[in-house]
Amino acid sequence: MDTAAEAPVEGAPDVVVIGAGYTGLSTALFAAEGGLSVHVLEAQCVGYGGSGRNVGLVNAGLWVPPDKLLDTLGPKVGPRFLELFGKGPQAVFDLIEKHQIRCEARREGSIHAAHSPAGLRDLQGRHVAWQRLGAPVDLLTREETAERTGTDFYHGGLLDRRAGKLNPMGYARGLARAARGAGARISTGVPVTGLNRHGDIWRVQTGQGVLETPQVVMATNAYGGTLWPAMQRAFSTIHFFQLATEPLGAATEAVMPGGQGLWDTAPVMTSLTRDAAGRVIIGSMGRMIGTPDSGVSARWARRRLARLFPDLGDVHFVEGWDGKIAMTPDHMPRICQLADGLWTPMGYNGRGITTGTLFGRALAEVLAGAPHDHLPLPVTSLPRLTAPGLQSRFYDLAFTANQVMRGF
Repeated sequence: MDTAAEAPVEGAPDVVVIGAGYTGLSTALFAAEGGLSVHVLEAQCVGYGGSGRNVGLVNAGLWVPPDKLLDTLGPKVGPRFLELFGKGPQAVFDLIEKHQIRCEARREGSIHAAHSPAGLRDLQGRHVAWQRLGAPVDLLTREETAERTGTDFYHGGLLDRRAGKLNPMGYARGLARAARGAGARISTGVPVTGLNRHGDIWRVQTGQGVLETPQVVMATNAYGGTLWPAMQRAFSTIHFFQLATEPLGAATEAVMPGGQGLWDTAPVMTSLTRDAAGRVIIGSMGRMIGTPDSGVSARWARRRLARLFPDLGDVHFVEGWDGKIAMTPDHMPRICQLADGLWTPMGYNGRGITTGTLFGRALAEVLAGAPHDHLPLPVTSLPRLTAPGLQSRFYDLAFTANQVMRGF
């Protein structure tokens, strides 16, 4: 990747993208393929934020059940949005195939597992809604769920056959390679320190120079910092941590033997995948507390795996990390126009892979001159929450308490 040490950040591209995650890289790729000159500025490294710290589930749709989503978006936008996002995993896997992105992509579906009888009733309702829409989503019995997951803990599950999983950092790096191949420039280690508009031109300030451009995409989501202060009042944030075991050899074949990834219906959600090297990766809401193999998070994860897969025995975790998720009150994402020529998609609510890829592609079309109704959602201004910082701190405390109580 380009870095500030290699060249100063100067020039006048057609588009400046701030943030090298899924949204920013997808925007850059499709905009460059459409003939626009694009410069991506990333404060850290490609995939540093929520993209590289993703669970890796390539899901169709949103957290919101499909019938509720249709009610929220209405008869004009709702069906089109559901159709687009139902095909979202296919769009991601098509990109992976086209650009030969090496990211451990697998498409055996994903499982939403019921942690309780109440969770199963919720999944049954979702299944009915998906069946009405003709989606290939199956309701699994407890026995079928145990067969596909390797554990009898869950009361049932939804298998979405449209979905799949991948290595999240591998996908981000592959998108970056594809974007560069299409002609986009990517500068890493270059924080943006200011945005100012002069006439029809945005001046994007960095420590390495100034870029002038008519169009800017802030693809930072939960990692925008203070660059545009109103963003900090548009959503609350939660952390999600993950821990990866050492490679477990043949023992790992008992974990998710169907090849899917899993997340459950618990209010404090658990995620579970295994990778190509035979590592089991388990996660939940909250910050990573302590080192990968000791401390609060490791104790929680060890106890959780012991309950789910007692035959694994004592496991050791070799890697651990957490990331931030931007949460909106209605669990719906937004595409916001902050000012003329300044766009920001935000509020992915933990569905970043498909949402970021699709929103980036659509934004690239609009940047190239397509009408706004090509976007998956109507353009809005930023929402303004009453006390998002207080809510974020409450989440932090609650999720930390959950780890502490369930880790002993």
